Amino acid sequence: MDNDLDKYVKLVDEIGKCRTCKAFLPNPPRPVVSFSPEAKIMIIGQAPGRKVHESGIPFNDKSGETLRNWLGVDKDTFYDMTKFAIAPMGFCYPGSNPKGGDLPPRPECAPQWHPSIFGQTGNVKLTLLIGQYAQKYYLGKTGKKTLTETVKQYREYLPRYFPLVHPSPLNFRWQAKNTWFADETVPFLRELIVKILNNEADENL
Repeated sequence: MDNDLDKYVKLVDEIGKCRTCKAFLPNPPRPVVSFSPEAKIMIIGQAPGRKVHESGIPFNDKSGETLRNWLGVDKDTFYDMTKFAIAPMGFCYPGSNPKGGDLPPRPECAPQWHPSIFGQTGNVKLTLLIGQYAQKYYLGKTGKKTLTETVKQYREYLPRYFPLVHPSPLNFRWQAKNTWFADETVPFLRELIVKILNNEADENL
């Protein structure tokens, strides 16, 4: 096993054994993450929901169906680690929010693991930032005042980042109100994904 592969295998093992947030989680830790050194597109979402926690498969729910539709890819392509890497802001299910939905991702996770994951995924051409937590963390002061504006101005963050609203079924009202997303943003995203997977993307998008 060469040195780079050694580091990759060690990192995957360390993530799988992570117990940093154990005291704050409703269930025993089960980090849900998927990546390989060959991946071309990184997906940074929020955190696994209950169904994903139970299956251990990222985006194995209605949100995943919607996301794959936005990307224009089937399950086989989506779960091909040489194509897509998936590293949410929080790797473990944070529990349900009494006010509805899930709790925010644990803040310890991304600072602890993302730098190492990006260090092992040097072929990534585009990082999808899904939802407010990923966008705030990675875009910082360059993000707009609202998530809607950030997503609408996605071209400002290319070619490195592509901000997206969360594909949760709970966001159906947002999508109904912001029809430009389905009419303009999604078609552009699908075209870009095809180009990257076929090694045809322009570095100066």
